[in-house]
This record gives sequence, structure tokens and C-alpha cells, in this order.
Amino acid sequence: MSAPQTNPGDVVGWPLLKIRYRTDADKIAALLPPGIEANDGTNVYLNVYNYPVPDVPEYGILTMVDASYQGVDGLYTLGYGIDQESAIFVSRDMNGQPKYPCDVTYYRLGDRVTARCTHQGYTFLEFEGQVTGPSAELPDNYEENEWWVKVSRAVGGAEKSYDFPPHVVRVKSTYGTAWREDVEGKLTLRPSPWDPIHDLLPMRELVSAQLDTPTFLGRDITLEGKLDPEAFWPFSDTIGGSRWLGQNGAPPRGA
Repeated sequence: MSAPQTNPGDVVGWPLLKIRYRTDADKIAALLPPGIEANDGTNVYLNVYNYPVPDVPEYGILTMVDASYQGVDGLYTLGYGIDQESAIFVSRDMNGQPKYPCDVTYYRLGDRVTARCTHQGYTFLEFEGQVTGPSAELPDNYEENEWWVKVSRAVGGAEKSYDFPPHVVRVKSTYGTAWREDVEGKLTLRPSPWDPIHDLLPMRELVSAQLDTPTFLGRDITLEGKLDPEAFWPFSDTIGGSRWLGQNGAPPRGA
């Protein structure tokens, strides 16, 4: 199998920079709303990407953690920080996809890979790495499940009231692997009240970094079961469009 080829300057076919690091199990559990459960995994997944949505480049940073729902292992999504406004609100309103505005720098020059993510003036993530060569194994077709939450609090803000109570949204995607390269690098997480990954999901070990060019074989977004609305109430206040816990849509007071 050979590396993919694209037209010079084409934004289609950019690989994802997929970073995985290990954190503490209790840190993940604290971020999961009741009904979405921690499993044996203690990983944080960061995907930095450039992909046309729908027909213009979208630079983004996707943050997920290991989690299960009704016995199905998957990834609970804390946020999609993206650099184009047009896709933020429709995605959250329609599907519960936690998108929010973020400035993302991502590029490869030769074998050097650089990524940087900034939100509200805080650069909360930086990565610098060097491509070391093709990955030893290219996985066969695989399935991945993301868990989102679609919810709407009641107009007027009545306590523990909803116009649409919290439901889990399952995003079932099937991928192949066109090409994958390993990257040796340094991930730096910086404190930020808007993207508190440094404090709430501290890095204990950088597990892997790869440039991954997937083959998109299928994606189904479906409304799954309900979450307990009363137990979910503390999780209904989030920072911006993400699922980071906040107060009244802003970072926690005192941050």
C-alpha cells in the first residue's frame, strides 16, 4: 500500500493528527454524566484535522475520552473546537454535537508536524513532532462509537426543567485505513478556563501520535436512550458549545 496522492493544494485528503494520552480514571469519571459510564480505558483522544465542511476548509480539534453507554464501548465527546462559525450552531442544535469556536493551526512541512489550538486568547494545546515513517500495521476496517448529548433547557431557565430532556446521541462510524504514519513528538497542555484539559484531564503518559488518513465507509447518527433529567442537571451548564462543565455557559467562577 502506498501513500495517498492529492492535487497540489487540495484540502481533501489531509491526514488527521491523532494523539492519545493516558490520564486518571477518576478524572474521566467526573466528566461523564450519569448514564454514560467509565470503562477500563483511561485514554484521552485528540484529533486535530483540516476537512472541508461542507465545501470550505474546517480546522478543528476533537477531544474525547473512553466511555460506554448501555454496555457499548465508545468515546464521550467533550468538544469540537472549530474555526468556522457556520457549522457550530446547526451541529449542536440538530445533533447535540458539541462544537465551539477555536483557532486551530495545523500543518506538515517535510517531516515536521505542528499543531496549536487557541480559544478566547488561551493557547491550551501545542504539539510539535517529527514523522518517523509508516506505521508497522494498517488496521482493517473498524467501527467507532461517539457519544453526544442532545438537550435543551426550558425557556426562561426554570430549575431542572427542559424543553427537550437529555438524550444520548450515538455516532456510529466505520472506517478503513488508507495510510498511517507514526509521529515522535511533544504534547504540551496549558491551563485555560475555557478548555480546562490541562487541569481536568492531566496527561500521565503520551501513548501515541500518528498521521492517519482514513477511508470513510459509513456514518450513522441516531437518537438513543434518555438520561435521567434530574441527575443530568449539573451537566447542563457547560462552557460555550462544548461539554466542559461550567456555570451559565461560562467557565466556572473564579477560574
